[in-house]
Amino acid sequence: MLSNLHFDEQTLSQRLMNHRREFHRYPEAAWREFFTTSRIASHLENLGYSLHFSDEIILRSSIMGRDEVLVAQAQERAISWGADITYLAHMDGITGVGAVLDTGRPGPVIALRFDIDAVEVMESEEDAHRPRFLGFASLAPGVAHACGHDAHASIGLGIAEVLAQNKDQLNGKIKLLFQPAEEGCRAGKAIAESGWLDDVDYFFAAHIGMNVPSGTLVCDPQHFLCSSKFDLHFTGKPAHAGIEPNAGQNALAAACTAVSQMLAIPRHRDGMTRINIGQMHAGDGRNVIPASAVLLGETRGENRALNSYMFQQVENIAEAAAMMHGVKVKLCAQGEAIGLENDLELVELLESVGPESGFTDVLREKDFGASEDAGYLVDRVQSRGGKAIYCLVGSDLTAGHHNGDFDIDESRMLPAVKLLLNAVNALQQPLLRAESASEPSITSN
Repeated sequence: MLSNLHFDEQTLSQRLMNHRREFHRYPEAAWREFFTTSRIASHLENLGYSLHFSDEIILRSSIMGRDEVLVAQAQERAISWGADITYLAHMDGITGVGAVLDTGRPGPVIALRFDIDAVEVMESEEDAHRPRFLGFASLAPGVAHACGHDAHASIGLGIAEVLAQNKDQLNGKIKLLFQPAEEGCRAGKAIAESGWLDDVDYFFAAHIGMNVPSGTLVCDPQHFLCSSKFDLHFTGKPAHAGIEPNAGQNALAAACTAVSQMLAIPRHRDGMTRINIGQMHAGDGRNVIPASAVLLGETRGENRALNSYMFQQVENIAEAAAMMHGVKVKLCAQGEAIGLENDLELVELLESVGPESGFTDVLREKDFGASEDAGYLVDRVQSRGGKAIYCLVGSDLTAGHHNGDFDIDESRMLPAVKLLLNAVNALQQPLLRAESASEPSITSN
């Protein structure tokens, strides 16, 4: 590689840790990342990036899984935490931010995506939990960065800093997408359909951890699952459970019937299929026929056809259960994910730059076995002639993802930054070769 990006490795490593611990302390769940977006936007603007908010990067009509009451509460909390009201105004109620570094010179358009939302889980209060004894544990009860997105946002800011400092060494445009609402697969489709990525030649996304140990890079994860997240609202009629139960229409009974039958959906011969009903809420009192019930669930499948098979079964069962018990049912989509396939050119690129970026073990493939709404972003770029990749950056974990004891190996953020910077450098080489003498790809002190 011929371009030369300068940065102080020790200083950047400390800054990555500081960013991550701030985000970890102020976690915000999907569509509520107002403080997080404000802080990210402030850093990016100070670095000279042009910023894009709200309808510029997200198609509102495609938003899923958003509760306006919780969103309003989150905005008030973000202000109490110190969010900049100027950025809140730019957001116009929609979190996330896109940033563009335009070098003013011809070259590729390269996009990098970093998800920023937290998980709705209670963080451990044990003294041995590192964020607790070091003083950066969650300040939001029931919400925690238990999936590593605090690290993702920090990696994105580290990359933004180095690129801005070395703008004169770059060509083309760099787009950085700090995505809200990845959890539950709620925002990827809306971002893709906004068109903000339509000019992208190369797209990168990554996830830290995912049962990959520190020092290991997985360049081409396999078996991303398609998924549909849904809520089912059953509406019946209340009645006194002793005097005239016949006058009621039992929504809870319909919901229970639906759950038992959904869990019995035959798994498909053509590949892996899954269903889970994670929550059920119903009723008002022990002596009242329940007039309402809500189920929260999801289906998954190895491909779109298999996931569609599961979801169609859910719809059929919900309607039949409602009919059996004389109630009404409404299905509300809360999130969607499709599979993804990486482009071989970028897989080979990451394999080539992995070792020099600080990875001691570079693997071609490993099963992913979960869902990711980056699939919509990858598909959008590829359908318009661009190339895309999603990789896994290894990190030893103190507990599994979405667990209150979760914590990462913070030392693995710097290799992730270097990996993506080296990839950006490599993709610019055909243009830079004529201008540069042979130098190392990244110069760090």
